[in-house]
This record gives sequence, structure tokens and C-alpha cells, in this order.
Amino acid sequence: MTKLPPASGRTAVVLLSGGLDSMVVAGLAREAGYRIHALTIDYNQRHRRELTAAASIAAALGTARHVILPLDLRQFGGSALTDDIAVPKSGVADDIPITYVPARNLVFLSLTLAWAEALEARDIFIGVNALDYSGYPDCRPEFIEGFAALANLATKAGSEGERFVIHAPLQFLGKADIVREAARLGLDPGMSWSCYDPEPDGRACGLCDSCRLRRAGFADAGLIDPTAYAA
Repeated sequence: MTKLPPASGRTAVVLLSGGLDSMVVAGLAREAGYRIHALTIDYNQRHRRELTAAASIAAALGTARHVILPLDLRQFGGSALTDDIAVPKSGVADDIPITYVPARNLVFLSLTLAWAEALEARDIFIGVNALDYSGYPDCRPEFIEGFAALANLATKAGSEGERFVIHAPLQFLGKADIVREAARLGLDPGMSWSCYDPEPDGRACGLCDSCRLRRAGFADAGLIDPTAYAA
């Protein structure tokens, strides 16, 4: 169980991708009593399905506001999610895969921080995970710690003695534990979306890293994954 300390109605900004992990993090923030503002980045990724998922999750959780912010990272490319590069389907490897989007979480957290400061909020939530993931460097605890320090150096609020807190409550949970948290929180996992490369008929591919990790998490948790998979 990953219950957070009571928040007494404080405002928080949650980085909401539409995936299972970000859904659970938003659910944990709501459970703790935060007034949630959700930020989803439309970075012109190769499919729009996770944006729809994020909107459904934000509505279901009763967020105070949900912003879908356009940011065209296809202008940079360099990733199978933002360029004309095939998404790997052979299984989760030990090296950093081509689905890594250069500095994505650094960019996204910077935008989340900007909105938090504008709202006079000091709590930021992100659903990074350092156990069952694809090796992305911007999911590591060292990155979260480093960004928290940077947030308090790079802002007017920080320079005036206010402290931003970056909450990453799933950092050390396996995917099965995250699935169990979704069930405990009463969240519908069918609202979330994980696949990097969905089929034209709308089904998840079932073979990309994200699909494999999700399926294994549900299997290990002994719970049913409502996602329709093509493979």
C-alpha cells in the first residue's frame, strides 16, 4: 500500500500521460486530499490514444483543471515515438531503447513546475518507476532528486524560500504492485493506455516494451488486464 500523508486540500500539479502509472499517481494524490491540476503534454507522439486516456482519467478523478499542452517534439525527432522509426517489438532489452524521447521527463517536469509556480502550488506528482521500466535515464531516482534541487534554484518561489516537492511515489514499486494500487484505489485500468504502437483497429500491439511490461504486471498481480491486444 502506498498511501500518502494527508494533504489538507493543498493544490498539486500531476503530470498525467494517460498511462497506468500516471493514473495511479493521480489517484494517490486524490486519496491524500490534494486539489489536482493535471497536465498532459501533446508532444505530437505517433498516436493520440493516450491523450484520450488522459482526458478520461482527469474527468474520472474530478481534477480542478486538465490542460493538454501542445509541444511538437517531432520537430526534433530522435525517437521511435516522434520520428519515422519502427517501434521495437522483440522484447525488453538491457540498453536504452529507441523509444526513449530525448530529455522528455526533464522537459515535461519543467513545464509542470512552471504551472505549479503560477498556481502557487508546491507539490508536483510524476509517475516514474525505476524497477519495471525500459531503462530510461529520466526515470531514475537520481534524476528526480536532481530536478527537485533545480526546481528550488530556478524559480522565484524557490529563491524566496518556498520549497517545491517532487512526488514520485511509484519509484520503487514493481508493475504488479502498481496494478494492485490501481485496484485498491478503485481505478478502472481500462481508462489508461500503455501501448507505443497501436494497431489501425485501435487494439494495443501487445509486443512493444510498454505492452509487455503492462501485461506482465497484471499477470503477476493475478488481475485481469482489460486492454485488447493484437498479439
